[in-house]
Amino acid sequence: MSGLPTYVSGLEEVDRSQVAQVGGKAAGLGELSRIDGIRVPAGFCITTDAFRRVMAQAPSLAARLDELSPVEPDDSDAIRSASAAIRETIEGISIPDDLADAITRRLGQLGDRAAYAVRSSATAEDLPSASFAGQQDSYLNVEPAAVLEHVNRCWASLFTERAVTYRLRNGFDHRQVSMAVVVQQMVSARAAGVLFTADPVSSNRKVASVEAVLGLGELLVSGRVNPDVYKVRDGEVVERTISADQPVLADTQVVAVVRTLSRRPTLSNRAVMLIDLAERFRVDEVPSLALVVGQRVVSRLEGRATAPRIESMLEPHLGEEQIAV
Repeated sequence: MSGLPTYVSGLEEVDRSQVAQVGGKAAGLGELSRIDGIRVPAGFCITTDAFRRVMAQAPSLAARLDELSPVEPDDSDAIRSASAAIRETIEGISIPDDLADAITRRLGQLGDRAAYAVRSSATAEDLPSASFAGQQDSYLNVEPAAVLEHVNRCWASLFTERAVTYRLRNGFDHRQVSMAVVVQQMVSARAAGVLFTADPVSSNRKVASVEAVLGLGELLVSGRVNPDVYKVRDGEVVERTISADQPVLADTQVVAVVRTLSRRPTLSNRAVMLIDLAERFRVDEVPSLALVVGQRVVSRLEGRATAPRIESMLEPHLGEEQIAV
């Protein structure tokens, strides 16, 4: 992206290096779109430049944020009142005509679709020390005429009670977090789910775990249904928990999903050990290690970062005594 403000970018134009402009979700979708065999629904991102421009139209927000900053994270009444006032202010801001036109033009380029997903993509998502998962809002099956309204709602959701409380508990400055918004074509999903390339229960890096439900993934992430759970090791389903009479996925489908998303260069045992030590000793606070964590993710997806490069970046920050632990 250039030095000039960029208000709308296609998902195919963004990657992990642009989290500050497009947020964690959009950056991840951009990376996924580059993987052979992964079909990411067509869409675009309304960047944080657009968010900051629109927020500047409401000078009263600065005072409201000043009132919110000293609030204790356990003071739920104060958080509820302050966050509601901020959301109301943001939702009442009119999107400038030129920005609205840019969004509308992008919608037109996507073709005549019945519905869209309008998804929050905050700059504080998927961080090494904080995930912010589920803190902001996304909307499904949005008609084209209602997209702009829901973009405003996504911006406002940066100040949901849960998001504000989470930032207060984790020491994040409300002014330092921005919101981008992803707009994508809805797909008619037969099944959806989540892949963990390391078993989230046992932390076994040799076992992948797939959770799947019928229909859209919203049912899974909202906790409204119990997913099927499949454990995969060495290209074979070794364990399965089926929630209904029939499995959501056949074993061959599960294995294909794991192979597609796990065929990137993997880290050596030494690189894994160094990263684990970095996390254990909190040397992730060293600025350069933020890049290491990001490259570790990218190496899984695209192979940009090799294990030797990660090791060479980590080792200067780890003493011999720590490595021996």
